[in-house]
Amino acid sequence: MDEPGWAIVTPAGQFRFQGGTLRCALGKGGVVPATRKQEGDGATPAARMPLRRVLYRADRGPAPACAVAVEPLAPEDGWCDDAGDRAYNRPVQLPFDGRHEALWRADAVYDIIGILGWNDDPVERGRGSAIFLHLARPDFSPTEGCVALALPDLRRVLAAGLHGIEVRLQA
Repeated sequence: MDEPGWAIVTPAGQFRFQGGTLRCALGKGGVVPATRKQEGDGATPAARMPLRRVLYRADRGPAPACAVAVEPLAPEDGWCDDAGDRAYNRPVQLPFDGRHEALWRADAVYDIIGILGWNDDPVERGRGSAIFLHLARPDFSPTEGCVALALPDLRRVLAAGLHGIEVRLQA
């Protein structure tokens, strides 16, 4: 039986939550066992990942209702994906000298970002960073390793009390 507040994600792009199934996008590298996840492989780790907090673009919509802390994004927010940097897999303020990604994007993909508990307690260099739950592109094209849902679906699962996701290797 699935645990209340937790979603099950399958390699076929199914996001199962509270008896329903939604379409999701996954990493372009497919789903890999957690022990094989590496920085830059484009894969989604098969793992149980709690939802730590949610970030959102206040200029593009209201704060989502959530069971976890919600914080607005700022233009200088980023995330370090440089395995050689001491801030690896942590939020950073831009400008930032190490390799990173900007969280304030021109497209809508990061208008809502669920920070998932992947490789963060403790951080192991090179095991992958910035595994988020975020908005899918209109065509549901693959992500860089994240799990992505359509905007209405993401808002709905967050409001329904999502606590985390479990990505599985098989359906």
